[in-house]
Amino acid sequence: MRVLLILWLCLVAMPLRAEEVIAGLSQNRVSLTVNFEGSEILIYGAVRREAPLPEDSALHVIVTVEGPPQATVVWRKARRAGIWVNADRQDIRAAPSFYAVATTGPLRDILSADADLTHRISTRLAIFEARGLEDPSERATFTEALIRIREGQGLYQQHDGGIDLERETLFSTRLTLPKTIVEGRYTARILLVRDGQVIDEVETFINVQKAVLERWLTNLAYDQPFLYGALALFLAVFFGWGASALFRLLQN
Repeated sequence: MRVLLILWLCLVAMPLRAEEVIAGLSQNRVSLTVNFEGSEILIYGAVRREAPLPEDSALHVIVTVEGPPQATVVWRKARRAGIWVNADRQDIRAAPSFYAVATTGPLRDILSADADLTHRISTRLAIFEARGLEDPSERATFTEALIRIREGQGLYQQHDGGIDLERETLFSTRLTLPKTIVEGRYTARILLVRDGQVIDEVETFINVQKAVLERWLTNLAYDQPFLYGALALFLAVFFGWGASALFRLLQN
């Protein structure tokens, strides 16, 4: 009873947050099949308030979806003896395999630099650089190059103004996962922002997995390549012979 009383007093003493975000996803599981061409995720929610709506500042919502981090290497080419070769490299300790940011307004206008640094919201800060180069500006150059490459592949996305916010209460946005995404657990964050600061944040997950047949074939190819090759050869011979037999049957 004494412990319960202490817990109750702590809860009473804790100040209620003026605004809280409640969010949901249209789906939290994506299956990667042979004919997978991408998937659209609807992220929606509402703002619950314990106080009147502030009149001196605007509410903004930021949504991020981050794929499993991967180590990667970025090369810079240089001309040597008349040919272009890989000259300099930068090791990226961990970069999201997929990263999308949607906001109710321009990210640099609604979020302060300190809040961005704390929560690592912008694409630039979501990437963890290794210390391969001494010059920070050089490391930034390689990181920007990685961002440009993955933006061209649809793996990094920035949607300023991509969130619909009604009466500072209801919000929704749609983000597209391209067909080139990798398997793993994707993290979706929904953040409320006022005066450049994050006032509340919730986190949920999207599980991206290969379908049963695709997963079995992938595991077979990596774990038992000889058996995988033999199976592929058998199927090629079987279907080739079957097509030939069917063609002869039709001719007769």
